[in-house]
Amino acid sequence: MKHMWLRCLPLLTGLFAFAAVAVEAMDGSASRSERDIVDALQKCRAISDRDNRLSCFDEVASKNAPPVYSGKLGFKTAPFELLRPHVLRYRSEGVIFVLYLLDEKGSVVQNLHIGGGGEDNYLIEKPGTYSLQIDGSAAWKIWIEPGPVEPASKANIKEKR
Repeated sequence: MKHMWLRCLPLLTGLFAFAAVAVEAMDGSASRSERDIVDALQKCRAISDRDNRLSCFDEVASKNAPPVYSGKLGFKTAPFELLRPHVLRYRSEGVIFVLYLLDEKGSVVQNLHIGGGGEDNYLIEKPGTYSLQIDGSAAWKIWIEPGPVEPASKANIKEKR
């Protein structure tokens, strides 16, 4: 409990980003999706249990976060370092999508795929240096989101140089 505010820091950062959306929604100039976000945030605010309220805000933030990577067809990311478990969430609009999670030596840790489009996720349990090789037939998006939270955990992703 002592470091609860650290757990909330990414959420608070996201909420500040949503503040502009809320202002637009109140003056009627917001789009339907922006109003949906504001409505979802207001529903979270009404939850009295702290853990459930935080989970609700986390879900809204996750659903509306921009992807870390997006593109079409093939792409290989630069190496990145994960300091704790993360969820690799991926979405494809094409009939073929193959995603390779590679270790720092370029060896395949996990082969992930979606046939016919859709979304799925994979828990990267071990900290380490990774990269992604993406092969798709159309547009795709990839998110790397913090996994199970450990109290007072530090930075999530560091770009390798």
